Amino acid sequence: MANSNHRHLLSALVQNVPGVLAHISGMLASRGFNIDSLAVGETEDPKLSRMTFVVVGDDSVLEQVRKQLEKIVTVVRVLDISSNDFVERDLLLLKVAAPAGSIRAEIRELVDIFRGQIVDVGPDEVMVEISGRESKVQAFIERVRPYGISELVRTGRIAMVRSGCQTAAKTGK
Repeated sequence: MANSNHRHLLSALVQNVPGVLAHISGMLASRGFNIDSLAVGETEDPKLSRMTFVVVGDDSVLEQVRKQLEKIVTVVRVLDISSNDFVERDLLLLKVAAPAGSIRAEIRELVDIFRGQIVDVGPDEVMVEISGRESKVQAFIERVRPYGISELVRTGRIAMVRSGCQTAAKTGK
């Protein structure tokens, strides 16, 4: 189905200069594209940053986003990661009610099952770190929600194409 709406995971290699994030997010917003997830960080080259973001839409939306990104001077290269074999991660920190005793033990067991870790312990709650695929992170959130989540923060998705798996979906200037 070429026209079905789905989540596109894009990676843009950009010059690491002030205002790039504002320029790109402003351009996408002004054209009515919603960013579902966004992560930005410096690469192995300190002169470059990688922006990984998720947009929802059909293939024509993806093509429009890519064309608009390629017009921006500070964008070096754009890659549709979702059309490749890739590894993705999302990082979650959350605080959940966990009074000492059996409830805390149940939460600790859930954290272990999801291969996370407790990174801070308070008298009545714990802070948990989970990383993995977006679906794993979401599943963990749903499992601990009944205990009472007091605070939650996520990084947004980051991803890299597996070695030797990059297709012609790459563009460059």
